[in-house]
Amino acid sequence: MIFLDIALFFFIGVVLIQVIYYLYVFGKFAFLKVENNKSSQKTPVSVIICAKNEGDNLKTFLPSILKQNYPDFQVVLINDGSKDDTLEVMKTFASSNPKIKVVDVKPVETFWGNKKYPLTLGIKASKHGLLLFTDADCQPVSEYWISEMVSKFSSEKSIVLGYGAYSKIKNSFLNKLIRFETLVTAISYFSFAKMGFAYMGVGRNMAYTKTQFFESKGFMGHMNIRSGDDDLFVNQSSTKTNTAICISKNSFTASPPKTSFKAWALQKRRHISTASYYKKEHKFALALFYITNVLFWLLSFLLLAISHLPQFVIGLIAFRISIQYLIYVGSTKKLGEKDVLWMLPFLEIFLITFQMAIFITNIISKPNHWK
Repeated sequence: MIFLDIALFFFIGVVLIQVIYYLYVFGKFAFLKVENNKSSQKTPVSVIICAKNEGDNLKTFLPSILKQNYPDFQVVLINDGSKDDTLEVMKTFASSNPKIKVVDVKPVETFWGNKKYPLTLGIKASKHGLLLFTDADCQPVSEYWISEMVSKFSSEKSIVLGYGAYSKIKNSFLNKLIRFETLVTAISYFSFAKMGFAYMGVGRNMAYTKTQFFESKGFMGHMNIRSGDDDLFVNQSSTKTNTAICISKNSFTASPPKTSFKAWALQKRRHISTASYYKKEHKFALALFYITNVLFWLLSFLLLAISHLPQFVIGLIAFRISIQYLIYVGSTKKLGEKDVLWMLPFLEIFLITFQMAIFITNIISKPNHWK
């Protein structure tokens, strides 16, 4: 009986922490009013795309970048030692479009498998002060992508975080799981950024000024870490006031998702491995939410099975899930992912289990990075 009482009080504390996270932290994003960007700013921009063995993707997705409705932009295509026809594809596009600058980076043993080295050379070769980043397999959802992202820069804001979605595949559980994980991550980094506590961004859709890059000494603070050209840069460079978010639908990019659990697991292993290099306060805030999330479900099942107060336990579970749905309804409307809502509890449990397996696997063996 004493054990059950302790477990119940502990469960109440876990629910309270979860509710605080959802309402106080994630509510910053869920309840945020999306404003239509009407900025007249047309500052020249360099769009940076680093590609390694991406010839086919460039043929498919680069035209949507070149068709952007923006008066003055450059596209810097960085070939990172590709073994396919990536460089030839880049040169073909460049021969017919003066907006394109090709930077061919030869492999260097010291920086093998490290995307930060070619990115640094591409940034140095860019001619404009605003840098907008995406991947070779990404496609802006509208011709106003550049315009929308640039509108968030100001004298105070030198980093802009955007949303990089994954395309939908019908009748695919894996696709819903990938998009749910992307949604959860976006809600988190957008919310913390709104609080002046930005800890990451995604390279599929983010921007910063060249001045910010050099003031932060580029990637030097984590050049020895092969991953993290996006999230670790934001983690080290963001302040309480210099980071903005852009969540208008015209600012989104979309990428084809992985189609096998193995490929997705390898991708997530690379992404998750960088979290251990975040600032201590970021690691604490993220770990506390994840741990209480795990405990919420473990204690829910335990107390439902053996508690002498099942109705009270059910009430606490329903309360927490209701708050979660409230936050996710507002968030999915903004990010266009409403179809994952009906599977929310199941997707969450599966994702928690999957992430735990990734953490354990990364401890046992180091993941490969870049391509």
